[in-house]
Amino acid sequence: MASDLPPPSADAAAASHALTQIIVAEIKATGGWMSFARYMELALYAPGLGYYSGGSQKFGESGDFMTAPELTPLFGQALARQVAQVLALISADNKTVIEVGGGSGRLAADMLLALDELGCLPTQYFILELSGELRARQAATLAEFAPALAARVEWLDDLPPTFSGCLIANEVLDAMPTHAVRWQADGVYERGVAVVDERLSWAELANDETRFDGPENRDISPLDFPYDGEISLAASAWVSTLARRLSAGALLLIDYGLPQHELYHPSRNGGTIRCHYRHRVHNDPFWCPGLSDITSHVDFTAVAEAGFDAGLEVLGYANQASFLINCGIAELLQARKADSPVGADNMLLRAAGAVNLLISPNEMGELFKVIALGRGIKKPLMGFTLGDRTHAL
Repeated sequence: MASDLPPPSADAAAASHALTQIIVAEIKATGGWMSFARYMELALYAPGLGYYSGGSQKFGESGDFMTAPELTPLFGQALARQVAQVLALISADNKTVIEVGGGSGRLAADMLLALDELGCLPTQYFILELSGELRARQAATLAEFAPALAARVEWLDDLPPTFSGCLIANEVLDAMPTHAVRWQADGVYERGVAVVDERLSWAELANDETRFDGPENRDISPLDFPYDGEISLAASAWVSTLARRLSAGALLLIDYGLPQHELYHPSRNGGTIRCHYRHRVHNDPFWCPGLSDITSHVDFTAVAEAGFDAGLEVLGYANQASFLINCGIAELLQARKADSPVGADNMLLRAAGAVNLLISPNEMGELFKVIALGRGIKKPLMGFTLGDRTHAL
């Protein structure tokens, strides 16, 4: 519950209040109703005040959540093996790696070091990052952990018109603004946000103005009505854009989510919108806007369809455990043990514990999935050698 969360600092509370006033003003100016997708966009990305555009610490122990690259460099090293294979399978003169949303910069540092060791450095390594504060943090991380390779990294404000190589998006799709919808016997309606007693609240209005029609609607007719869930038009549109710009290579998208037939399930009536604040998960997206990360589960069927419709092939779909094991994370851990000096037991225990978190079915191993969409890739990708679930999409 949001009431159990630690209170924000005075500065954080003031920033959240300022963002709330902006949201309230827009709701009142547009007839008293705002789509949840628009609310999520403002809460996460409003300039200077949104969760990802503000300056607070987000990643790691002092932030709100831990991502895989923060747990251990072995994640980036294993992922680099898959990236190296993709780069080797294309014949482009310029082979590019694009990382979307570079987080703290650890993934870029770990992957560049591993790709250098594999003799497979890309011609260009781009980080698509809109936050100036995060760009500075990423540059500092690269200077600390990969100083000899830091100059290879360039930051982008937008995707290049075309590219050949490998694009990586780790925990990006889940934070794209999603539409909250309610399926009823007479149709699908969008759930919105209103101001009730000067507080932000869900607005349940089933009328012509909130009717959510279109090919994006999911057929969940076997389920009981009403059924609340989400449809991320932004995620599908973004994958379509990536597909149009990829000349040759692969998109590697890593996130928590499910195929459609598992996502829209009776046990998930109510949706999958979750908020993350100081390593706590809560279900109130209207608590202190701008201070919590807001996410929803990825519909990997919709992601695959968006790529396929834009001319890409589904190269593989697996849980994170299978993908990382196929990419040799266990062997990388063993190699670290063999190379470690005497007295490094605690470090090795931490590394083993981190790998267990990444691959355990009760932790991140099953919750997180990896999908590869590509063009011009003729051989099977190593990450999907065992445990490929493309048939389940």
